[in-house]
Amino acid sequence: QVQLVESGGGLVQPGGSLRLSCAASGSIFSFNTMGWYRQAPGKRREFVAVIASGGSTNYGDSVKGRFTISRDNAKNTVYLQMNSLKPEDTAVYYCNAASVVAGSHWGQGTQVTVSS
Repeated sequence: QVQLVESGGGLVQPGGSLRLSCAASGSIFSFNTMGWYRQAPGKRREFVAVIASGGSTNYGDSVKGRFTISRDNAKNTVYLQMNSLKPEDTAVYYCNAASVVAGSHWGQGTQVTVSS
């Protein structure tokens, strides 16, 4: 059973930056995709970014040009660099790992709050 542990969340002022990390208990190379989603209070979980095993990436419209997803296969870790943060980025951010064979796995989430 794969375990995903997110870290790096916190309180940041508008315009600031944070880097989230998602550490997997096993190799992430076996997963087709690794991604980040977020859920704000009273809203549905929203797609943020995804990176495929080959390195291709895709982003949600609301974060394009501000967020960058990357992966370090040697460390079994996926990162989300978040720049130019806005109050509307406030949410719990969840890491996801998915493959055809192993299915979909979620972390416990990390809170990001953007406020002055």
